[in-house]
Amino acid sequence: MGRSPAIPVLDAAQAAEWDRQSIAAGVPSRVLMESAGRAVTHVIGREFGSALSHGILVAAGHGNNGGDGWVIARSMQALGVPTWVVDIDRERSPDCEANRALAIASSVQQVTPDGEWPRTAVTVDALLGTGAGGAPRGAVRVLAERLANHGASIVAVDGPTGLDLSTGESHGPVHAHLTVTFGGLRRGHLMAREWCGRLVVVEMGFGGPQAGWPAFVHDRWAAEQLPAFRTAMHKGDRGRVLIVGGQNGMAGAVRHAARGALAAGAGLVRIATQEDSVAALQESLPDAMTLKTTLGPDVEPALAEALSWADAVVVGPGLGREPARVGFVQQVLESASDTTPVVIDADALHVGREAWGAGPAPRVLTPHEGEFRVAFPDQHADDRFTAAQQAACSGPADLTVLLKGVPTIVASRDGRTTVTASGNPALATGGSGDVLAGFIAVFLAQGMETHTAAAMGAHVLGRAAELASADASVRSVRPDDVLGAVRRLWQQLECEPAIEPPVLLRLDPPELV
Repeated sequence: MGRSPAIPVLDAAQAAEWDRQSIAAGVPSRVLMESAGRAVTHVIGREFGSALSHGILVAAGHGNNGGDGWVIARSMQALGVPTWVVDIDRERSPDCEANRALAIASSVQQVTPDGEWPRTAVTVDALLGTGAGGAPRGAVRVLAERLANHGASIVAVDGPTGLDLSTGESHGPVHAHLTVTFGGLRRGHLMAREWCGRLVVVEMGFGGPQAGWPAFVHDRWAAEQLPAFRTAMHKGDRGRVLIVGGQNGMAGAVRHAARGALAAGAGLVRIATQEDSVAALQESLPDAMTLKTTLGPDVEPALAEALSWADAVVVGPGLGREPARVGFVQQVLESASDTTPVVIDADALHVGREAWGAGPAPRVLTPHEGEFRVAFPDQHADDRFTAAQQAACSGPADLTVLLKGVPTIVASRDGRTTVTASGNPALATGGSGDVLAGFIAVFLAQGMETHTAAAMGAHVLGRAAELASADASVRSVRPDDVLGAVRRLWQQLECEPAIEPPVLLRLDPPELV
């Protein structure tokens, strides 16, 4: 399998910097604009095919986004597609003005904002680019509203008009059926998927992204991370996972985590849990070993031995929040060796930083928004990206924070940030987070470092949920259905995807039904 493309996730300032760097390196701005417009033309042709015989209408702004629109119009006209452009009569950027002149010379037809528009199959929103913020105003707003009500499928260039591509805040009015963007994704695309439709990232001549920019997780990357199996492997080689939790009445949480670990390929799984939960687990999950623990206040000798045995530990699913859990979690982390990574999940995130930050072990924290506020009460960043990054820098030396949500952000103290957008509302059910913890633990037990294991776990969970939802319905999918789909995901990741220049990535909108 060839090396997977690096796809960054950028805010508006980073996207503008990438553009400036490419021009400074010797790629003329007109060449970038030509490449961008032709790449969008390619995607439109693939997506809409023969429907383009009914024509295409391009709404072009006065900046470089509008220039891309004029290139699209000229390219479509050259392909024999009936093409019209509507734009706003105001001063344009030099590159936009030059491409407008070329398109008009190529016999592209023009219509006025308040005139009669043809009934085309496709409309292109090339009004505002990545740097636009706030609600569209004046003539741009009027034109965007008419575009939104025109009735044709809308293709957004960079992003739909009214969507802030840095913050994800949308002011409307354009809902795109397809969004084509350049080089990488923008934060707003992933935080406001419902406004973007299908997302397609195309290559247009930028140089490589900066090392510190957030990176997007996709299937080709995930396939490259999976550890290879060997013919002579035995169960000890595939990773030993210990799961600690499951107070009486909450055995389901550790069961989900254990089943996640087994589905992800663990060789051996042990569950340390309270006595009543042991009986339930021995009956429902014979593949996992069990041992009894009181879950505090002290770590018993049998649990200490299990901590020494494990290649990775999960603490928290179904743990409960009794006062004894605080000292117990701290003792578990202090008892783990400095080479045994620990996933801190669910109830263990409520014990306070002094407890979950104890000991030398590498650790991954997996909070959702509410748990994040509990684990990091002094973190007040306005956006998810900054919040996760700052939280990762505020804890122990080898700390990775996985902030669940849309999108999921993985940040480490060493400055790396990774983003995954796989999944759908099928994961908004009890037990999904426990399965995630089990996935991450296996990847850790098989030798992945903490950041990569966390990103892999989140991506695998999301992709399995997508496959499970395709068989049934988002409304009815449960964690066991997600686990059942994992085997198909492993098969898909083994298949080398076709390379389709200039497309780097296709990202379908999440299933909602």
